[in-house]
Amino acid sequence: MVAFPAFSVAAARALGGPEWLVERRVAAAEQLESTAWPTPAEEIWRYSRIDELDLSRYRPVPDADLGVAGDERAPGGGPWAMEAGAHAGLLVVRDGRVVRHELDPELEALGVRVCELATCGVDDEMRESLGAVVGDSTDAFTLLHDAFLPGGALISVPDGVVIDAPILVLHWCEGDGQASFPRTLVRAGRRSEVTVLERYGSPNTDHLVDAVTEIDAAPDAHVRYLSVQEHGPRTWHIGLQRARLGRDATLKTASVALGGDYARLRAEALLQGEGAESEMVAAYFGDGQQMLDFRTLQDHDAPRTRSALLFKGAVEDAASSVYSGLIRLREGAQKSEAYQTNRNLVLSEGASAESIPNLEILANDVKCSHGSTVGPIDDEQLYYLESRGIPPADAERLIVLGFFDDVFSRLPHGGLVASLRRTVIDKIEHRGGRSRGREQAAGRS
Repeated sequence: MVAFPAFSVAAARALGGPEWLVERRVAAAEQLESTAWPTPAEEIWRYSRIDELDLSRYRPVPDADLGVAGDERAPGGGPWAMEAGAHAGLLVVRDGRVVRHELDPELEALGVRVCELATCGVDDEMRESLGAVVGDSTDAFTLLHDAFLPGGALISVPDGVVIDAPILVLHWCEGDGQASFPRTLVRAGRRSEVTVLERYGSPNTDHLVDAVTEIDAAPDAHVRYLSVQEHGPRTWHIGLQRARLGRDATLKTASVALGGDYARLRAEALLQGEGAESEMVAAYFGDGQQMLDFRTLQDHDAPRTRSALLFKGAVEDAASSVYSGLIRLREGAQKSEAYQTNRNLVLSEGASAESIPNLEILANDVKCSHGSTVGPIDDEQLYYLESRGIPPADAERLIVLGFFDDVFSRLPHGGLVASLRRTVIDKIEHRGGRSRGREQAAGRS
């Protein structure tokens, strides 16, 4: 890897924190030194803009500038929490460090943990679980993350505990020329139930976010997870979300991506236990010069497992999107089912969308399918609405909202649907305003 002084072994060692975390950082930084930096020539980075990232522009957020307990500069406890509605727990994370955490006392008495991983006195077993789900899914960005990890948001639910209301993890990242490394670890014990809402945001700042979320669902656990990314227009976000499912565990994950300059998410589900089930849905909408990049893996390694994926995106102006997904059915995944669907709307002549579904089937008794589409709004749908007196701009808005509705209706937590729909409408109307402006200018000429 090209040497970047701001991300050296010495820089990783200089960060504060407990000894076990410092040792972990240094080991990752040393491994990073011999790791090749990714390029678009690699299949996993094909069509990406990774060659535009100049890491020398960034430095880790200085330890002195990281949030501390009680720091309210992150807007997590205000409008964001109110939009999400009633919740059982709350973690506010600023530039990767937990600055505030709350938990219902009754749940705390049952052994639920919602706290900062580096400082809340976790035992050796909990420390060792950090990185256990990521496992062999490491790459340069995961190593970079581990080398400069300030701590992490921990959500641990003991066996048999059912949490009805969601737990919120609200990330705020800022600072020109700085990089932050948010980490979230979700551990769901046997027969437990939990819903986690993770929300990312930043102002109009040139910031790099390198985020990792691990979800470990024990046998018979039921986990619902929603990630919402609403960064400012100059933020780069590169995220890894990986889950491991035990026997008869269920996982429903949803991702919504609306912000950022370049925003990439690797979403992976490893179905290790017989009867495990995974559902993954996503909605994304890019405008301006944005690029939204999704890479998914449905990895079946046990019999009678089931996975289903539905990703829907729209792009306008000069924005672009990439979806590349792999269904892998290993030899031991007999009598499993896996389905993958990606749909894309291209709303402007200068926008583009790539869709690459893939299958790797090593078992001979399975059900599997995949499909993708890329195209403009259907002319017949527009004609139908316009013939009933609906103005063209309103007709287009209705079609796009309808396109996303089946994803929004399946979000694990519905409290944010109204807010997300408003953002989609804003993007559509901004393009409509630009189009009307061009039409008016052409008419004057």
